Amino acid sequence: MGISKKEAEAIIPTDWGSFRMIAYTSEQSEYVPHVAMVHPDIDVSQPVVVRIHSECLTGDLFHSQRCDCGDQLDAAMKEIAKSKGIVIYLRQEGRGIGLINKLKAYNKQDEGLDTVEANLALGLDIDSRNYENAIEILDDLEVKSIKLLTNNPDKVNAFEGTNIEVVERISLEITANDNNRKYLKTKQDSLGHFLNI
Repeated sequence: MGISKKEAEAIIPTDWGSFRMIAYTSEQSEYVPHVAMVHPDIDVSQPVVVRIHSECLTGDLFHSQRCDCGDQLDAAMKEIAKSKGIVIYLRQEGRGIGLINKLKAYNKQDEGLDTVEANLALGLDIDSRNYENAIEILDDLEVKSIKLLTNNPDKVNAFEGTNIEVVERISLEITANDNNRKYLKTKQDSLGHFLNI
C-alpha cells in the first residue's frame, strides 16, 4: 500500500450535520478508498478531535451486537459534529483480517473461543491493523495536534515519532450487552484497551 492520496470530495449531509467526505487511495482504481469525514468548520490551528475508525461491516452497517463498533461510530460522529473534528474511516475490516476470515472467526467464537483465540486458531494475526494511512490523511489535512477519540492504546502509540501530537485521549466507551460482553472483556484483558468491563 502506497501513500494515501486525495481523489475526490463532496459535502454529505448526515444525521449529525454536514461533513466534507474525502476519499483517499494509494491508486485511483481502488474500489473501497479510506474516507475522512471532516467538519466544514474544522480549525487546524487548535488540537482537532479525531476518531480513527476501522471498517466493521457487521457492526457499522448491520448493527451487529457482537461488537461495539457501530455504537462507537455513531457516538464518534455525534462528538465530531459537536467538536468540529474528523472521523477517519479505514478499510481494514475485522482488525485487518477481512470479512470472510472475520465470519470464520465468529464461528470459532461460537465454539467458545474469545476473539484472540479464534484468530490464532485460524492462523491469523490477533490484530494486523496499522494506522499509517490515517496519519497521512491527517498530514494532508494539515492537522498538527489531535485529541484522539479511542480506547485503543495502539492508536495512541501509532503517533509516536510522527509530525502529529496527541495532546489528549478521549474515552469512547459503549455500554456492554449480553452479546458483546466477552468481546469487550477480551479487548480489555488481552489487548489492553482502556475499558471498565
